Amino acid sequence: MKVLIVLTSHDQLGDTGKKTGFWLEEFAAPYYVFKDAGASITLASPKGGQPPLDPKSDLPENQTDLTKRFRTDRAAQAELAGTKRLADMSADDFDAVFYPGGHGPMWDMPDNKTSIALIEAFVKADKPVGAVCHAPAAFINVRGKDGDYLVKGKRVTGFTNTEEAAVGLDHVVPFLLEDRLKDRGGRYSKAADWAPYVVIDGLLVTGQNPASSGPGAKALLKLLAVAQPV
Repeated sequence: MKVLIVLTSHDQLGDTGKKTGFWLEEFAAPYYVFKDAGASITLASPKGGQPPLDPKSDLPENQTDLTKRFRTDRAAQAELAGTKRLADMSADDFDAVFYPGGHGPMWDMPDNKTSIALIEAFVKADKPVGAVCHAPAAFINVRGKDGDYLVKGKRVTGFTNTEEAAVGLDHVVPFLLEDRLKDRGGRYSKAADWAPYVVIDGLLVTGQNPASSGPGAKALLKLLAVAQPV
């Protein structure tokens, strides 16, 4: 099993002057879900190299067993510091792709032509595609095989309007992800704020928030296991 994990390269939280990036738990949990299952993992980002970490995700209150494991895993840290350039990645070389969230993807993924083309190639090849929290923003301009928006008519989830309001960024983000997924025709659903919630529709996996990142990766892994030849 070869899994591509795509991280953000965006580090500015709108015009607030504050930093953002990827959310540590949303990277660490899927990384170890895939790694512990024996998958070969490649990390990529639009700019390559070290992707920006949302500093809030590194605060003590946001740590989990898997983020702590990452902080003692020098090999994983080295991998993260040297992500490949997204433009050099091909869907032909992987069995699935997963996008961790954090606020960064809200800015550098929706209109990223390289990312859009990559996801469309995975979809066309009938390979599992997943994203969690804010990262379903990467799907909003992707087209499915029928030429319509990928999420149109599909069951999806993502960071909720009320979760965005709770962190005080509903007027900072370029759009509200819940609203945009609905605008694109997605059959959006959600659980209680901050509760783990994953939606699977065919080969598309979406998770609502940080707590959904591990379960989302496990759901993708199940799809991948089914797709693998015996």
